Amino acid sequence: MFSPLRLDIKRKLTARSDRVKSVDLHPSEPWMLISLYSGTVVVWNHESQTMVKTFEVCDLPVRAAKFVARKHWVITGSDDIQIRVFNYNTLERVHMFEAHSDYIRCIVVHPTQPYILTSSDDMLIKLWDWDRKWTCSQVFEGHAHYVMQIVINPKDNNQFASASLDRTIKVWQLGSKMPNFTLEGHEKGVNCIDYYGGGDKPYLVSGADDRLVKIWDYQNKTCVQTLVGHAQNVTCVSFHPELPIILTGAEDGTVRVWHSNTYRLENTLNYSMERVWCVCSQPGSNSVALGYDEGSIILKLGREEPAMSMDSSGKVMWAHHSEVQQANLKAMGDAEIRDGERLALAVKDMGSCEIYPQTIQHSPNGRFVVVCGDGEYIIYTAVALRNKSFGSAQEFVWAHDSSQYAIREGNNMVKIFKNFKEKKIFKPEFGAEGIFAGFLLGVRSNSSLAFYDWESAELVRRIEIQPKHIFWSDSGELVCIATDESFFVLRYLPEKVSAAQESKEGTSEDGIEDAFEVLGEVAEVVKTGAWVGDCFIYISSVNRLNYYVGGEIITIAHMDRPMYLLGYIPKDDRLYLGDKELNIVSYSLLLSVLEYQTAIMRKDFNTADSLLPTIPKEQRTRVAHFLEKQGFRQQALAVSTDPEHRFELALQLGELKLAHQLASEAESEQKWKQLAELATTKCQFSLAQECLHQAQDYGGLLLLATASGNADMVGKLAEGAERDGRTNVAFLTYFMRGRLDKCLDLLIKTNRLPEAAFLARTYLPSHVSRVVKLWKESLSKVNQKAADALADPGQYSNLFPGLRQALLAEQYLKETHVGVRPAAEYPLITPNEDRNALEESAGFVCEEVGEPEVRIRICISVLFRQTNTFTFI
Repeated sequence: MFSPLRLDIKRKLTARSDRVKSVDLHPSEPWMLISLYSGTVVVWNHESQTMVKTFEVCDLPVRAAKFVARKHWVITGSDDIQIRVFNYNTLERVHMFEAHSDYIRCIVVHPTQPYILTSSDDMLIKLWDWDRKWTCSQVFEGHAHYVMQIVINPKDNNQFASASLDRTIKVWQLGSKMPNFTLEGHEKGVNCIDYYGGGDKPYLVSGADDRLVKIWDYQNKTCVQTLVGHAQNVTCVSFHPELPIILTGAEDGTVRVWHSNTYRLENTLNYSMERVWCVCSQPGSNSVALGYDEGSIILKLGREEPAMSMDSSGKVMWAHHSEVQQANLKAMGDAEIRDGERLALAVKDMGSCEIYPQTIQHSPNGRFVVVCGDGEYIIYTAVALRNKSFGSAQEFVWAHDSSQYAIREGNNMVKIFKNFKEKKIFKPEFGAEGIFAGFLLGVRSNSSLAFYDWESAELVRRIEIQPKHIFWSDSGELVCIATDESFFVLRYLPEKVSAAQESKEGTSEDGIEDAFEVLGEVAEVVKTGAWVGDCFIYISSVNRLNYYVGGEIITIAHMDRPMYLLGYIPKDDRLYLGDKELNIVSYSLLLSVLEYQTAIMRKDFNTADSLLPTIPKEQRTRVAHFLEKQGFRQQALAVSTDPEHRFELALQLGELKLAHQLASEAESEQKWKQLAELATTKCQFSLAQECLHQAQDYGGLLLLATASGNADMVGKLAEGAERDGRTNVAFLTYFMRGRLDKCLDLLIKTNRLPEAAFLARTYLPSHVSRVVKLWKESLSKVNQKAADALADPGQYSNLFPGLRQALLAEQYLKETHVGVRPAAEYPLITPNEDRNALEESAGFVCEEVGEPEVRIRICISVLFRQTNTFTFI
């Protein structure tokens, strides 16, 4: 008697639409292509559950649509007898031609050649070559009714089969006009066919209007099985490329799931969307697309993870259908391994398994391997695949010591075995919907997780959490509990458990309260994971390979497809991962780095210091970042080899000398500015001045010079700013020093002649005529009339009242100017608003008087800073 397959079936997408005539899945994008009776073709993203592209093909039904991923095409065949080719990136129509003289029923794309095959109600099959401008290379004649479907043999791409309403299936060879042979047996028209993709059986499956599904051996040309159950015409059939099932759909609205080895009906699916018209599954994927009268559905069947396992020595075992194979990573020798590239491994066939493997799992010591599937388990010796033990179980898990294992029977019974003999049976109080391997036996109920002792089967701790995976470290000290939304890292405290068991204190109905200590929670979904020391390595739901240590997440790689962690081999310093196509890839991860980080987390600095010399220099910066995040900045500075990182750490630690050295080596303007800021906060003004000069930060230098009252610095700043073309700063610094002649020259030099004229009129009236002349010459090139309107005081003194007094005041201020006054004299100087330079200069002969222009300059510079514009009075 065979056990049921127990295949999980989940609906991923339901897309309501008009009648769906064909479905296709893209090989690399998360896209489903559907063609509709209404004449439209739509692309759905089944991950985001959104419609992403639409093609308005024609007003008649589109019965066939296919992706051609290598050309970025969608090819459609419709009732207007046209084949259309669209670029699915630009949505442009690339080509269009009349292909048949009646409705086009089916399109298939050759997997390697630039060909498509089309079939039609005109009873013909045609081969088209797109590299030869869509020439029809061959016509296949022989059917006596509509040709409903064609399919290429996956084991021989030059061979294809066709299904027709003439009640026959014909098998053809490219290049041959006549069919190889014809299969007859259906009593009514055949609607659909598919090839079996596994290597062990030369089988075809067909469905017809006689409501039957038939399995054919195309080598012997015989019908080996007839599946009875559908109540209406069978419209679509599919051998699933990954699972041991046949999917069939019919006009009775049901999709039936049959076991491809036993032919037993496993499941009947009815989603109440009326008639089923089409089905599509794909190698390397558990997703299945279905098309109905009322829309389309994508189902996920079974586990996503491949049946694949690796022991600690590097032997990898996997199942391809029912065949078990092994590869030894040691056999690669000294071959160069590049991160993320597929490994070229020699594969050894281990034999066929009595059950269909859904999971394969090595025992912790690697001596045994258990295969689970079809509600059964078989334990084999890992070397020769010899049967050691077997039984019925929904789940199987190993204990940490390999001598024990547990199975789950139903939802309330757990059995523990030791040395292949039943040791204990118990019924968990809250039920058993799942079990987990490790130092403690984990049992999940519908509301919580309970940990039990392997020896006594006594409850250790019950936690209100719904785990998806549980991963224990080799020491048994750390455990990761992964849920659908995040993962938790806990420390197991066996000494507190022992103490509580002896004293009976600190226990409750939920077990021993102090059994675990929560170390952290991370809001990431873990697909697969493993511990190396205190570092938890995992693959996230967004295909990132990360590891978690001390509350920090370090990303090792971003992957372009779903991968599953097989394990870590310390001797190789490499992680190994597998995918659904059973490819194995590797990534470098130094054990010395992981051991160093583990020692830091344990605050074992002596061990960490002894490990540091074993870490290559190119890895030191990664270690330094880890130290910094743990708060050990001084150690991080000593370890880091990255100048950028060392500079940042030097700034954080206030190491001005080292930061200055690094800034000098980098010659980075940004670094000099950062160091200047730090030097200023440390009152190291000389260093700050040097840094600002190096950064050519004249605004910062101006602020520093004026704030510190350094007149010499202001003077040097003016000269440097003028030399480097920073005229705004140069003007302001000259103005603050009372160098009005330099201010005027600067305005003339930069062709700011109107401003120069106003500056001269206000402060240097003796220069007005010279500047007005220059202004007139410049303005005449643009507007002669405006230039003529400018008046020179030398010619029109009547237009400039008070000019003589202004000239006298200019001379007076020049003669009495004092360049720099000490700050102590500031309270003795009359405020600028209380002075009148014209009145004071009226009695000017040669006597010493105050310096009102000093206060004038201070007033003007304050006004400039307030308005950010030059204002002249």
